[in-house]
Amino acid sequence: MATHTVTVSWDRFDAAFTDNRYSRAHRWMFDGGATIPASSSPHVVAVPMSDPMGVDPEEAFVASLSSCHMLWFLSIAARHGYVIDRYEDQAVGTMARNDAGRLAITRVVLRPEVAFGGERQPTAEQMQALHDEAHHECYIANSVRTEVVVEPKDSGD
Repeated sequence: MATHTVTVSWDRFDAAFTDNRYSRAHRWMFDGGATIPASSSPHVVAVPMSDPMGVDPEEAFVASLSSCHMLWFLSIAARHGYVIDRYEDQAVGTMARNDAGRLAITRVVLRPEVAFGGERQPTAEQMQALHDEAHHECYIANSVRTEVVVEPKDSGD
């Protein structure tokens, strides 16, 4: 069983804290050495307490679903003999009230646009099958209750 380690680090510095006007800016440090600036979303906590340059947890959730799907898609496509030149996804997560009345990311729509190289091009049905298999294999999609929708875009759009 694999483990994945992330360190989330925040410092108060000289903020009073109890007035609730402290910075929500913090850092995500990954086991491979990358450090990412993070913050609460400015949609949730107003600037200057939020840092709009930091990645917020909601964005990271959507990005992790998109990234996981892409990595599986690339692997599956390669196994089937397709050459992919480019993959881009403009994923969108929607925050709304869930069945329990709590705010949650209730839906994520992935809109991958894939450009294939070489002579072998998948049909629309084969493309959908590749995306379906990638969705089925994605560890992150398998880990959440959020509805994850994949709406591939044609590279000609």
